[in-house]
Order: sequence, then structure tokens, then C-alpha cells
Amino acid sequence: MAQESDHNTVKSCCSTDRSSVVLAPKNLKLKAAVKPADSKPAADSNSDTTGMLFIPGGTFLMGTNDKEGFAADGEGPVHSVTVNSFYMDETAVTNEQFGRFIAATGYITEAQRFGWSYVFHLFVSEAEAAKVRTVPQAAPWWYPVEGADWNHPEGPDSTIEGREDHPVIHVSWNDAMAYCEWAGRRLPTEAEWEYAGRGGLAQKRYPWGDELKQGGEHNCNIWQGKFPVKNHASDGYLGTAPAKSFRPNGYGLYNMAGNVWEWCSDWFSPTYYQSGESDNPLGPRTGEGRVMRGGSYLCHSSYCNRYRVAARSKNTPDSSTGNCGFRTVLSAPQQ
Repeated sequence: MAQESDHNTVKSCCSTDRSSVVLAPKNLKLKAAVKPADSKPAADSNSDTTGMLFIPGGTFLMGTNDKEGFAADGEGPVHSVTVNSFYMDETAVTNEQFGRFIAATGYITEAQRFGWSYVFHLFVSEAEAAKVRTVPQAAPWWYPVEGADWNHPEGPDSTIEGREDHPVIHVSWNDAMAYCEWAGRRLPTEAEWEYAGRGGLAQKRYPWGDELKQGGEHNCNIWQGKFPVKNHASDGYLGTAPAKSFRPNGYGLYNMAGNVWEWCSDWFSPTYYQSGESDNPLGPRTGEGRVMRGGSYLCHSSYCNRYRVAARSKNTPDSSTGNCGFRTVLSAPQQ
């Protein structure tokens, strides 16, 4: 499927939802379950800001009118938005951090309850690939691998050993909310995420400026090569990179472009920016998918350039893939 020059077609290379294939779920009960929140961010109840950075509130221009954007995603129009001060994780939540949550609560992720999660085809062993019975028609590079979960990212014959400092993946929006409930934190709103992602820069394409590479150096972990068959990995990584990789943005935040998509609290709507909400917007009241931001190691300019700071995507709250994680925030005391 070729990318249209006007970027009016929503591409599905970076994510696919759980309803795209039908597999029988495992008969497991969820332990330490946390009721998913509505569109309003959960109230944070923790004053410990270890591993977080202070993001001073302010007013910024959100969205883009850039021709590189995807109009169908509702990236525009550019509009003025104000957010209050908050704290944000310096990095995406890591495997080590998520593992502490699992050990403390006994929580079973949705990938474990359903019995499968989406793994990019190049990462699946021959033995596991032979078991794959169906793939999403719109994104056949995503294999629904039985036994794939946060602790077995490529399937039951894989582990996270040596990747403890990488972002946790195969976590649904509901899983991320459960972690937040345990940690006394919350997911960022989409407005908070973009404000922080810009790092103090106004209307730049990336968190560091308008040029993808600076001085010939890579600034993020994205696809290099021919998608979806050959990744040259000239940035050093085929899959996820450690959560603290490349140079941070102006606020000191790592990997706000590429590496893994990050869940936001908002429901997704391609027309929401037209609503006029500008003071700490919380997103639509209802929807089918939750917002994801930042792009991932699978994004490539020839197909899906959603590693831009204004780019938006979505997935259903119960879906999980090998390229989506999250980071948390805390509201700062307001003066």
C-alpha cells in the first residue's frame, strides 16, 4: 500500500488493534484489577517525583498545518493551548519498573489474559511464526503471537533479559492505567504530552528542531531501510532502544520521538482540535480508541512519519503491540 502524497490516508503500519484478528482468549481472571478511567485523567496521589522532571506550565501552539502531516489524523489546525505545570517521567516506563509493579500486585496484563499480542514479523522465531494462523489484512507484518507479552516480547521463546532498561511493551491502555493507579500517578493528557515533547520549541517538526538528523547524527530510533522487509538499523537498533537513548529534548525528556509509542489519557477524535477547548483540554468525552503519541522504531518517512512531535495515532484500550509503551505524569502544585 503506497503512501499518498497528500497524507490524507490513515496508515496502519505502526499499530493494529486486537479486533483485527480473532483468537480465542485464555480463560484467566485479572488479578489486582483496576477499573479503567473515563476520559478525565485519574487524580494523582503520589508526591514522590523520583525519575521525573518538572515541566513548567504555559501556553503553546498545538498541532501542525505542515504538509508532512496526516490530515486524516486531525493533526491540525494549529491552535493555542494552555497547560498547567506538571512532572513527567524522564523516560518511558521500563521493563524493570513494570516488573516491580507486577511483583507487588500480581497483575495480569491483557496480553496475558487474551493469550497473545502483536509482534513485528521480523522478530518472530521460525517456530513461533509457523503457529501463526492469521494476520491483520491492513498490516500483515504484525503477527498475533500466542504467548507474547511484556515479559516475552517476541513470544514464549523470548525474554527481557538484558533489556531491563528498555521501555516495557505489549501493554494496553488499560494496563498502563493499572500501573498508574498502583504508582499514584496518571497518564499525560495529549496536550501535556505534546507540550512536553516540544521541549520549549515552537512549531518545530521534531523535539530538537526541523531537521531529522543533525550533523549526520541520529536523534531517535526509527526505521531505516525498506519498510517492512529490511531495517538497516543505522541508528543502532532493530527494535527497542534503552529508554534513556539519544539526546534528550529541551526539558530533559528522552525518546519523545521514535522508540515506542506512548499512551495518553485522551480518547481520540480526528476533529477534536476544532472544538476550541484550549485550557488544559482533556480530550473527547467518549471514543473508540485512545491517543498514542511519539511514533516508534517502525516509523519510516516513506510510509508513516508519525515520529513528528505533532503526529497522532490511536488504538483500542485493550490492544497491545511490540512497539507501544507509556510514561506517567504528576500534577504540580499550582501557585
